[in-house]
Amino acid sequence: MASSVSPQQDEVLVEANSFARTLTLNRPKQLNALSFQMISRLLELFLAYEEDPNVKLVIVKGKGRAFCAGGDVAAVVRDIRADCWKAGANFFLKEFTLNYLMATYSKPQVSILNGIVMGGGAGASVHGRFRVATENSVFAMPETALGLFPDVGASYFLSRLPGFFGEYVGLTGSRLDGAEMLACGLATHFVPSAKLPMLEAALCDVDSSDPAIISSIIDQYCEQPSLNEQSVYNRLDVIDRCFSQKTVEEILSALEREVVHRMDGWISATIQTLKKASPTSLKISLRSIRKGRLQGVGPCLVREYRMVCHVMRGEVSKDFFEGCRALLLDKDKNPKWEPSKLELIADGTVDCYFSKVNNEDWEDLKLPTRSKFNLPPFAIAKL
Repeated sequence: MASSVSPQQDEVLVEANSFARTLTLNRPKQLNALSFQMISRLLELFLAYEEDPNVKLVIVKGKGRAFCAGGDVAAVVRDIRADCWKAGANFFLKEFTLNYLMATYSKPQVSILNGIVMGGGAGASVHGRFRVATENSVFAMPETALGLFPDVGASYFLSRLPGFFGEYVGLTGSRLDGAEMLACGLATHFVPSAKLPMLEAALCDVDSSDPAIISSIIDQYCEQPSLNEQSVYNRLDVIDRCFSQKTVEEILSALEREVVHRMDGWISATIQTLKKASPTSLKISLRSIRKGRLQGVGPCLVREYRMVCHVMRGEVSKDFFEGCRALLLDKDKNPKWEPSKLELIADGTVDCYFSKVNNEDWEDLKLPTRSKFNLPPFAIAKL
């Protein structure tokens, strides 16, 4: 194990083995929530490895019971309160740049998702070529309960899940297990956690960046998990009927109609989850995912950066700060959203989140130039 030179670098442990570099997210007590320092270090390492011909693939995993539970948004809120909204914007600028680099990376990234994968953790893995789920995996995009929206390029990858499953996952924050992640495409492979050490050892000896070769090695340790009988993925027909609706209000109405026809506890719970979430977050999230269906990963991240800057400024709504207070700081789990109802939010209010920020020092996210001549087909497809 390479020794790090500072506590900040200790948040990402680096191991060099033959042709692979293994990066371990190392804040286990915080469920590996991404700090600004971690994001900066990952960006630095990914850029260096892309230029290094001796590195054939990058393995990313988490220490402890999480891969990564998301960005450290509580720290972002503290920074904004101590400094200004631009401190928060800078965090997301760096994070979204890392997401874009991972999405368009010229070498395979293998993410070992043996535990919690939420929010920013999804951004640090789902964009990569290979995502290995296990029986311990728990995936969620819980942002609407926090007054935020599924970001880190989620409008790109959620909108590409089967049917309208992405709208369901993004609006409700529903938790998925490893089998469900594999079924819907969030994971590319399922490997029992007991086999992970053998898989990692095999990957470290591969003198190739060929995705077909990497995939064939992971396949040797794979299993085909069974979906739980009560899995939400078995309700894709109901999800498609309801979450294909044009507006959040129409989605709720469709769910309420389903309840009349069948007494299903899952439908009732879904309705309650939506009614507890920030109404503003629900509206901007749905529009974002719908826009994402028609955009490459770069435009999705540029748009999401605009959106998140509006959220950080708190001029249209302060729901993000209220959500952080209620769920992360005071932990009373009783946020007071403003506006408090969907019908109180005009389309023009939603439009604000998708417009340029009216500040002379602000500019759109500038993504690094990626040469299509050096990128493999799976990365070019995302552009």
